[in-house]
Order: sequence, then structure tokens, then C-alpha cells
Amino acid sequence: MVRAMVGNGDACARTCILKDSYASNGISNGHIRKPDITEVKYKQQKTNESFEEVPIVVAVLTYTAYALLVVVGHIRDFLRKIGFEKNDIAKERGNKGFVPLYSDFESLYIRNLYTRVSDCWNRPICSAPCGEFDIMERVSDDYNWHINLTGKSQHCLNLGSYNYLGFAEKSGYCADAAETAVKSYGLGVCSTRQELGNLSIHEELEDLIADFLGVDAALAFGMGFATNALNIPTLLDKGCLILSDELNHASLVLGCRLSGASIRTFKHNDMKSLEDKLRHAVVDGQPRTHRPWKKILIIVEGVYSMEGSIVDLPEVIRLKKKYKAYLYLDEAHSIGALGPHGRGVVEYYGLNPKDVDVLMGTFTKSFGAAGGYIAGTKELITHLKKRSHSTCYATSMSAPVAQQIIASMKCIMGLDGTNIGVTRIRQLAWNTRYFRRRLHEMGFIIYGNDDSPVVPLIICMPAKAVCFSRECLKRNLGVVIVGFPATPIAEGRTRFCLSAAHNKESLDKALAIIEEVGDLVAIRYSRLPIEERTLLTKRDLEVSQNNVNGVL
Repeated sequence: MVRAMVGNGDACARTCILKDSYASNGISNGHIRKPDITEVKYKQQKTNESFEEVPIVVAVLTYTAYALLVVVGHIRDFLRKIGFEKNDIAKERGNKGFVPLYSDFESLYIRNLYTRVSDCWNRPICSAPCGEFDIMERVSDDYNWHINLTGKSQHCLNLGSYNYLGFAEKSGYCADAAETAVKSYGLGVCSTRQELGNLSIHEELEDLIADFLGVDAALAFGMGFATNALNIPTLLDKGCLILSDELNHASLVLGCRLSGASIRTFKHNDMKSLEDKLRHAVVDGQPRTHRPWKKILIIVEGVYSMEGSIVDLPEVIRLKKKYKAYLYLDEAHSIGALGPHGRGVVEYYGLNPKDVDVLMGTFTKSFGAAGGYIAGTKELITHLKKRSHSTCYATSMSAPVAQQIIASMKCIMGLDGTNIGVTRIRQLAWNTRYFRRRLHEMGFIIYGNDDSPVVPLIICMPAKAVCFSRECLKRNLGVVIVGFPATPIAEGRTRFCLSAAHNKESLDKALAIIEEVGDLVAIRYSRLPIEERTLLTKRDLEVSQNNVNGVL
């Protein structure tokens, strides 16, 4: 399946005029406030979002391979049980007569599938995760039941780290600023924001975030995952409805479950499915009583980290205004990486950030740091400061981490007096388009949007995915592979993460390795003409490269 969608660019602008609609009870579908709705303006340009289906033969063979692995796993468990095979499995002790504490199938999967190929994941590094990095060498003589470090390292190209703008560096402006913060504030805070852990550097950071995003206020947290998981329950409770994209991140899923609100999912980035859910929610109300929902909250991500797709935000905003719903936007992978000035998917589409009720993002991907933020109105931030578990119970963000974020954000905004930020944003945009275009030319199935720096390459079969990872490492290329249960069974993949730290020479080297290994494991599955898979042309790449060169 290949579809065109609205993107950012210099093309025409479209205006969607939205009309107020109210429930017969006169309280606007049970919502607390009535927003002023006039119009939504955004830039429009056709960009491509490709989700080509794998050949049916490959899909059938993938299912067969997993079924065979499960059967063999049961046989090996039986052989271990009767003592025919050595048993290195960790056992629960002191619970004779109890049911197993852990899921039997999950344990079977880990013992017989994951363990034997676990060398492809969790590879330790001993350098900064820049465009190139050092991976620590590991060996095992018992099929990964025990993995040992050799004390050696391997210098590799890095296509696996979230470091979109290349700020995860061991030296330079940001690193020097973080080092200065260590001398001024120390390494840790050891208290919560509501007690003794509120430092001036935290308030400086939050003011800068609000200015960067163009909203009234912001609140920073020490952990990105917890930003979603612990703040969504602060906004919702029983009697509220959450409409969540089916591919939302686990932190969003956990936050939704902890809130106690009713949860309904809609098809990934499918605006017809979302509108159907909204319409039924407005018409039917709550189950049994049919009372209006207290609140309806739509939760989406800017860039989806497993699919490489970009949310159709203009349509989401149109629908949320039409049906008087609230919008929670997770920009973990889009803030810094999208938009002419790195302000995320909102700027990518040329939208007003105040049309999004709750803006969330993390500092781990584009800022080379840790933690997350929520931004919006002053009323929202005041509520979170008082009620959020993250501010009540979690340790405050470390001052050096906060300083790293401040320094990198100032670079992006140009407040450091240089053009480093805009150069890196444009370099990342060119790298993304060039890398995706070349992979399409090679005949691989590539998921996602042409402008997404997350580039999934579909491999399908588990053995091929493992082979791909190991062969790339042999050729000094570090990649990440993902399979079931993190993806559908027939959609195992490798996920490339591009960075402004890469240049054309390093990308060409990586592409040559990918092409060689791709032929070795036979994963050029695409059968569609390249024009149906991407709208990118060589002319587009030349224009993008000129934009990069124009700021150097």
C-alpha cells in the first residue's frame, strides 16, 4: 500500500473552515470548555508515505519459520527436562506447588528463540554515539547463554542511535556547557521539584522550551517514558475517553491504562477511522448510561519510531475541532528533526502550536540528553506542577543534563550566534531523502514517509534479520533489527536512524554494505516501480543539497 499525504513545503496553502457543532444538551459533548474555532491554515505539498506489502510467498515462509521455531523450542524443552540436553535455564526456587510466576510462552520464546540470537541486541558501546562509534566485542561459546566481553572494540558506522542532530558529542559547545554545569551545580539533585529539587536552571530550561515551541509554558521531567506514563493519568479519569493510534508507543499505552479512562484505538494514521470513532463517541456517549463523555482526548505521535510514518496532523486538528476533542501530541521523534527550524511536526505542516492542547516531547533523540517535556497553556502546566506524580515523587533532572538541553536548543534556535543549528537541520533533511531514495532504487521495501529520519527496511524472516545484523557488523556497520513481538510476525525489519553527523561519503559507504548484505540474504522484495514508492527525484536531492550548502 502506497499513499500520498499532506506535507510541508513551498506549495499552496489550504484553509479548512470549521463550524461549531454542539450536542443537544448544550454542553459541547460534555467538554469542560468551548474552544474558539475559526479556521485551520497549513501548508500543503504532496509527500509520499509507503507501506508496500511483502510478497505472499515471503509472508507464508515467515509464518512457517516461526511455527517451526516454536515446535523445535518445545522439543528442546522436553530434552532438557529429561536430562538429554544441558539445562542453563534460571529456575524459580522455594515455590514448589505454585503456578509459574512468569508467562510460559514468553519464557519459551526467550529460552529458545531470543537467547540464541541475543548478540544482535543490547550491544554495549565505549564511545559517544556519533556518526561513527566503537562497539565492545563480545563472544559466547554456549549459544549466548553466557556472553563475555573480550576487552576489544570495533569501530563502526552508526545507523542505530537516536542522534538526529548529532548533539550527542564528547566535545564541543554543548559538552563544554554541560561540564560547566557540573562544576556549578554538581551531578545530581536528590530531591523532587516540589521539595528541594527546583533549581534556577530548570526554570531557565522551561522558559526556553516554551519560547522554542511558541506556547505559554512548559514543564520538564527527568525521564521521557515517565513523561507520558505519569502525566496522562493526571489529565483523565473514569468517564473520559481516549482515542489512541493503534501504533502508539508503550509509554502512551501505559499512561492510558493508568488513567482509568476508556480507551479505543483507531487504525494507524487513518483519518476516516478516527472520525468514525469520534462520531460514535459523540452520538453514543458512555456505555449503558449514554451520558456524554467528560472529555475526549486524541493521542498521536509526530513520527512513529517503528513505521517511519508522520502523523497527518492537519486532519487530526480539523477533526478534534469539529468534534470538540482535545489533542495530545507526542513529538519524541519529530521535535528537532522536522520543520525548517526544528520545531517538529507542527512546524513541518505550518500549523499554529496552540491548536494542540498538549505538546509532549523528549530530549533523548535530537538534543543528546535525557528526559522529556510537556508544553501548552499556563493553566495546563500549573495543573501538572501540582498534580503530576513526576513532580511529586520523581527526582529532578540533573543540572548537567538540563544544561546540555539548553545549549543544544540554543544552537537550534540560533541563539548561540552561529548557524550550526540550521545547518544540522538541513543536513538531516538531505540525508533522510538521499538515503531513502537510494534504498528504493536498490529494490528494498522501505516503510514510512519520505521526510522521516526513521527508515525501516523490511526483512520478514527471523533468520534473515539475524544474518543481516551480524553481516553488517562484520563489515563495520552498526544497525538495529526488530522482530516479533515488537512488530507483526511477517514484518520483521531493520530500522536505520539517520543523523546530521552523517555525510554523503559515510552514507554511500553504508549503502554499499547494505546492498551487499541485502543480496547475500536476498531481501530485495519490492515489486513496485520506484515512482509508486517515493515521490523523491534526483532533482529534489540537488535542491536539498544546495540548501545545505547555502548555510555552510
